[in-house]
Amino acid sequence: MDLQKKLSSLLCLAALICLFSVPLLISAGDVVHDDDSAPKKPGCDNVFTLVKVQTFVNGQEGAEFAGVGARFGTTVGPEKEKAKKTHLTLSDPRNCCTLPKNQLAGDVVAVDRGNCTFITKAVNAQAAGASAVIIINDENDETDLDIRIPAVMVPKDAGVFLEKLLSGHSSVSVQLYSPERPLLDLAEVLLWLMAVGTVLCASYWSAWSARESAAEEEKLLRRAVEEISDTKSGASSIVDISTTSAVLFVVVASCFLVLLYKFMSYWFVELLVILFCIGGVEGLLTCLVAFLSRWFKSASDSYLNIPVLGTFSYLTLAVSPFCIAFAVVWAVYRNASFAWIGQDVLGIALIVTVLQVVRIPNLKVGTVLLSCAFLYDIFWVFVSEKLFNVSVMIAVASGGDSGEDGIPMLLKIPRFLDPWGGYSVIGFGDILLPGLLVAFSLRYDWLARRGLLAGYFLYTIVAYGLGLLVTYVALYLMDGHGQPALLYIVPFTLEDSMVKLGIREIVGWEDPANHSGLST
Repeated sequence: MDLQKKLSSLLCLAALICLFSVPLLISAGDVVHDDDSAPKKPGCDNVFTLVKVQTFVNGQEGAEFAGVGARFGTTVGPEKEKAKKTHLTLSDPRNCCTLPKNQLAGDVVAVDRGNCTFITKAVNAQAAGASAVIIINDENDETDLDIRIPAVMVPKDAGVFLEKLLSGHSSVSVQLYSPERPLLDLAEVLLWLMAVGTVLCASYWSAWSARESAAEEEKLLRRAVEEISDTKSGASSIVDISTTSAVLFVVVASCFLVLLYKFMSYWFVELLVILFCIGGVEGLLTCLVAFLSRWFKSASDSYLNIPVLGTFSYLTLAVSPFCIAFAVVWAVYRNASFAWIGQDVLGIALIVTVLQVVRIPNLKVGTVLLSCAFLYDIFWVFVSEKLFNVSVMIAVASGGDSGEDGIPMLLKIPRFLDPWGGYSVIGFGDILLPGLLVAFSLRYDWLARRGLLAGYFLYTIVAYGLGLLVTYVALYLMDGHGQPALLYIVPFTLEDSMVKLGIREIVGWEDPANHSGLST
């Protein structure tokens, strides 16, 4: 089991280095966002809004596409039931740079991109009697505007699909509507419960293990001095973070993040998937063995020595095939609609395991680690956009140009009530790093024999939950733009510790497990 725990800790740390913390975000794209570069004048002051384009082919409901409403013209309503089903036709000429020759009375006209500005096309379509225009164009225009019909930009593949239907002489109609994203989706509630619950479970497991280890050490001390060495060897599975390693960890994580951004590709993401599966298997195996050992004690206490790999319990060998199969099935079907369940199971197991194996020895180290993480999150989400013309962390979290739907080192839940779909996600670092402090607080309370109200754990876990809640509030206030969760979580958790302890006590607040006199 020591070899297993050491391997788990190394894999967990590797996962953290690969992706220290991703911003809390909604991965379906923003429904509404502003554009400071667009002209600010009457008739050109709409915000960009996602618009659904529902097609009907020969009276039968067909494919649905997502477009973007233009800065000018009439805005599209949010309710599908009130959206009028309107006949779709191709412009003649196709680019609509001159008045169309065909009569467009009330039709929605599909217009090719190029040769003239978007606004020129919309003006000509309106003059010909069109009720709306669908076009792909990204140019701004500085002319005075008086456009009273909706104008929607659609992706190239959607335009090709519509042109193919219309060229085939099919009768095509469309509905244009822009449903609003709900203020609060069930996904945010479940993700909050998942994050806080994971930290809570991992903290209790860590504290229970520390108390069991302290009790076992006390028994051996009473037996014989020569048996103490056996106990010391068992404690080697715990990895303590020092102040220096906390600072270096952030530096190394930054280097890995830049590498991920620069070399992000399909094969690079595949490599991360493999590493995540290995770490997930180790984490799931550790959790299941610890849970099942209470019912199968004989199997957990019987060991088999395997050359090269080391010694494993029979229970570990029995559970391993299931864990491996679970990770392989997830990897094969990771793009399926239900794959988020497997990713979250593997991710939670990985997080719980690392919080069991990796520990901070005192509050000083925790303060340094979280302070560095605080600056790290702000820099790579906000400041990096000034240097790289894109938010590096958001680009990495979303998969960049790899063609993959983001990297696996995060927890995700589909937005069940959101008409635009997508996922709400949170990075491992946003759970692990505050979790180290929360777990330390509970270990201290238990080993120092402090009650729930007299101790520090209750206040720290509440502070973490409030910090995560404030992150969601910021997410909505910023119109869905990705938010670095540690920007809000770290001040809550560290301020709580400082208020409870006082600044002078922070350096000396040691884990009682590090001192045999206190552990008893």
